[in-house]
Amino acid sequence: MKQALLLLNMGGPNSIDEVELFLRNMFADKHILSMNPYMRKFVANIIISKRLEEVKENYRLLGGKSPLPELTQKLVEKLEKQLEMPVYAAMRYVPPFADRALYACKEAGVEELVLFPMYPQYSTTTTLSSVEDIQERCEAMGYAPKLTVIDPYYDDYDYIEICAEKILEAMEDEKTEEYDLLLSAHGLPMSIIKAGDPYEKQVEGNVSALKTWFASKGIAFHDIKLVYQSKVGKAAWLEPNLADVLRNPTNRKVLIYPLAFTIDNSETVFELNIEHREIAEKLKYADYRVAGCFNDDDRFVDLITKRVSQIADR
Repeated sequence: MKQALLLLNMGGPNSIDEVELFLRNMFADKHILSMNPYMRKFVANIIISKRLEEVKENYRLLGGKSPLPELTQKLVEKLEKQLEMPVYAAMRYVPPFADRALYACKEAGVEELVLFPMYPQYSTTTTLSSVEDIQERCEAMGYAPKLTVIDPYYDDYDYIEICAEKILEAMEDEKTEEYDLLLSAHGLPMSIIKAGDPYEKQVEGNVSALKTWFASKGIAFHDIKLVYQSKVGKAAWLEPNLADVLRNPTNRKVLIYPLAFTIDNSETVFELNIEHREIAEKLKYADYRVAGCFNDDDRFVDLITKRVSQIADR
């Protein structure tokens, strides 16, 4: 059976001009704003009118674009050398949209699409939204391949080991016991969690597995805390919020690890490295570090290759 691999992600603006497209597509997503279509459009317009210029300014500080598309393309190129199948990025809210990959796959007679969510933990707002996007686009173009979705890998040993190694690399031989390790996951409104979304439980499972890994290696931090970032609006979101934790320090040496991201994006590079760093600097933290995401790390390439090969070999 002829196969192709699609890497599913939200995407990030390729330019300042794409920021509005990114926001409009995100807030048009029924999994992000779960209300009737008319109310969703009304609420989206209010949010975008309030936030557009601020978000554009944030991307200007990142050089006018998200780092995510370029980093993803580097990962695609490495995977193509490892796998005997075409590999594509399929972004949810900005180009490259899934259409480009799907048309190419249909033309090439690909019979099975292996969908690898770039989100380690499952959520309706991420994995489900991306998978449904593929299903709807396939249907619209009369293309009916078999769709195989890679399971969440938040507690896979290989994944946990790479997370731990990225954390230790960011420490640069400093004494871990002097640092608080803040495992920062993207937040979600409590209304989504209460509707049955498994994201919180999987994030907590991820944290538990990391703590177990460090304990098994005899590596101790001053403290290890789960925190959430990226809250928008006044509704109740998952707690504790990273900014609140930073503003009430119990230790002024911290390392932030972006737990829910595999590719660096505005949430990691802007929020963690610029915005939250300012909080730490104002409060005179002794050290504030941010670990990088996997990006095109060869260990991540191997993890994806292994998971995809298990399907290809069945």
